[in-house]
Amino acid sequence: MSLRRLRVLIEHLPPESATKTAIRNATPAEVMERASEGARPDLAPWSGVETLLASLKDEVTLLRHITVAANGGKPGEFTPTPRPGIPPKSAQKRAGLTDEQRRALDPRLRNQPKEA
Repeated sequence: MSLRRLRVLIEHLPPESATKTAIRNATPAEVMERASEGARPDLAPWSGVETLLASLKDEVTLLRHITVAANGGKPGEFTPTPRPGIPPKSAQKRAGLTDEQRRALDPRLRNQPKEA
């Protein structure tokens, strides 16, 4: 195995792996401080454990909402746990198609007269 291949394998290990933990623990505090300047942990990718934990939290919250609704209560609106790389639903709204775009996409509308 080449050194390059070994480096690639180590770099792609999950953050909670024993090897990455040992590397972090062996890094001097000064180096860690310099490396963390300007860091944005909220934008970092999540590990598998964090993703599963967020999914579990969402399921428990949804079950609580269903239980409250089944017993005659009014549960609040369910909002899933925000995950990195996935914008909130409010940011995913897109503008609708114009009539001209609809005509271009749907062959049945191409011969329709344009409304004034």
